[in-house]
Amino acid sequence: MVVQQILFLAIAIIAIGLFTKQIIKIRRNIFLSKKENLSHNPPARWKNMLLLAFGQKKMFKYPLVALMHFIIYAGFIIINIEVLEILLDGVFGTHRLFLSYLGSFYTFIINFFEILAVGVIIVCVIFLVRRNIIRLRRFISKDLRGWPRTDANLILITEIVLMSLFLIMNTTDRALQLQGNMHYNNTGNFIFSGMIVPLFENLSSTTLVYIERTAWWIHIIGIFAFLNYLPYSKHLHIILAFPNTYYKRLKRMGTMDNMQNVQNEVLYMMKPELVPAASEPPQSTLSYQKAQFGAKDVFDLSWKSLLDAYSCTECGRCSAACPATTTGKLLSPRLIMMKTRDRLQEIGKNIDKNKEFKDDGKLLLHNYVTPEELWACTTCNACVEECPVAISPLDIIMELRRGLVMEDSKAPRS
Repeated sequence: MVVQQILFLAIAIIAIGLFTKQIIKIRRNIFLSKKENLSHNPPARWKNMLLLAFGQKKMFKYPLVALMHFIIYAGFIIINIEVLEILLDGVFGTHRLFLSYLGSFYTFIINFFEILAVGVIIVCVIFLVRRNIIRLRRFISKDLRGWPRTDANLILITEIVLMSLFLIMNTTDRALQLQGNMHYNNTGNFIFSGMIVPLFENLSSTTLVYIERTAWWIHIIGIFAFLNYLPYSKHLHIILAFPNTYYKRLKRMGTMDNMQNVQNEVLYMMKPELVPAASEPPQSTLSYQKAQFGAKDVFDLSWKSLLDAYSCTECGRCSAACPATTTGKLLSPRLIMMKTRDRLQEIGKNIDKNKEFKDDGKLLLHNYVTPEELWACTTCNACVEECPVAISPLDIIMELRRGLVMEDSKAPRS
């Protein structure tokens, strides 16, 4: 038992350590950006997080799909309470630690978890069918060619496997209880796994223990693996949706941020008497000549835009609502977010390799996002309105446009 505890602790420490290391890198990447203060009006921000991240308010524009997504979401959040018991059992060498404290209520909780687990399995199968058999348009888009499509399928399959292992653990556990095994205390029958128990009752105790322990180890190792897969996957939004909705810009949709230095230049031309005295800190031409107008690379974007990129679920609702995308233009708001994240990750790898960023001759503008994409945008805000986790592709588009016009003097001819 002690050997198993040591092995479990070693695996847990390595898994949590690797995950933490990646999260620190992602945080570093996000703050390679321009500063922006988004801490004002906390009550409104908490409301946004509760409604959009916890409550998934925007998803419920499509009730059936929203219900299915909520089942997966609730299953992921709530069933992880069961993971806490597994972690403690692994550390202390116990089995169903909470049973002795909760009594019959423990059986109620596990039954509720089993209902969620079966719901998650069913919904994941439906989502796999939608993606790979029915092939909904936004899931077969060229945006998702290659790894993004594989990533989505892999996560759904992983969730099915993890939930199935949870049911197998409960089934074999109950079968061992009925055989009177001294290490498996009576929990009572579970709602779904209890139906499967008759299929296992003729197996020997040794075989049942082997199956139960194997399922237990694969389940917890699978969770640790899933944890370390998240930083490389679009499913990082499971975590980042909460800060992203909290730091949602509270300005009215469509409001553009003006550049104060440029405003000052126009003001001073119209009203020269307002030009600061020579002794005052320069507010005019001298101060903005060195300024960056708009964006050319991720360094020129706000940290919120980079957090948006990492929070993107790749659901495609933004592109499905985009008039440019639906009329065959080159622009796809989803792809703007994916390209921004790709560029940011490439810069992160550059820093990891060189200890600092070494110019690689690339920029987000031109090397990843083309002017044709940017000028196809009608600035209608449909993408912003549709995003379930408060992402704004438009902010990135407008900053890159500003860079094209004000830095490169390039604007569309018509």
